[in-house]
Amino acid sequence: MQAKLFIEIRADLTEGPCWDARAERLIWVDILGKSVHISRLDGTIERTFPVDGLVGAAVIRQSGGLVVAKQDGFAFLDQDNGRLQSICDPEADRPQNRFNDGKCDPAGRFWAGTMNQAELPNQGSLYTLEPDLSVKKRLRKVSISNGLTWNPAQDRMYYIDTPTRRIDCFDYDRETGNLSNRRPTLVLPEDCGYPDGMTIDREGMLWVAEWDGWRVARWDPATGRLLTSIELPTARVTSCTFGGSGLDTLFITTARAGLTPAELAAQPLAGSLFTCRTQTQGLPGFTFAG
Repeated sequence: MQAKLFIEIRADLTEGPCWDARAERLIWVDILGKSVHISRLDGTIERTFPVDGLVGAAVIRQSGGLVVAKQDGFAFLDQDNGRLQSICDPEADRPQNRFNDGKCDPAGRFWAGTMNQAELPNQGSLYTLEPDLSVKKRLRKVSISNGLTWNPAQDRMYYIDTPTRRIDCFDYDRETGNLSNRRPTLVLPEDCGYPDGMTIDREGMLWVAEWDGWRVARWDPATGRLLTSIELPTARVTSCTFGGSGLDTLFITTARAGLTPAELAAQPLAGSLFTCRTQTQGLPGFTFAG
């Protein structure tokens, strides 16, 4: 399958696409551009919210507005006036770290992980912002916290720590958020690049964005078999999510960060957003219950 250009923006590091079914809008972030964006289905950017620091993810809050995971912790973002209200910074003692990817789980927790800005290994952690606004550390010694998703039965969580090249599976307890029985469900071959963000479809298949892999690939987590792929005109594919009225459109983010001038010349659309109609449907996204 081939992707189509959705938004030509050439941003440094677009990430975290999140489909808002109520408003039929796509929410996404430019991490290095320190901004959160809301786009219509026709590809026009409806709103842009500057953020005071690097912003790794934005999710929808059930009671209205957004919650963001930014360089100095979790915060509410008011969509009417763009005002940020800090919630907490679980890594105030680690100014060299920043939040990266994040997503809400079936119980309405906001999961988001950190990484060292110089990409030093094992310096990050994976946290949950609970509906009561408390924060729990769920994983330690993470290098580059990335993709998160839950299976259709909501009893497993898949997780990516990018440098490992693995997609790990946990047994997941919806009531408590507790994780157990960690095991690798898939290891990407070296010629596939590195696993970054991901999503899941109704059949329980994983759609994985491949950094330096030029594609989003659909994998069967039970067998490790590659099922299909979506080719991109740029190498650094960062994340993906299903959206649209039928949840059969995959929205894909990419990056320009770290590419040489020659590579940028060969990849003029690097940093843009893309779409692809698929022959399967995604699952509705979850929202923050706090």
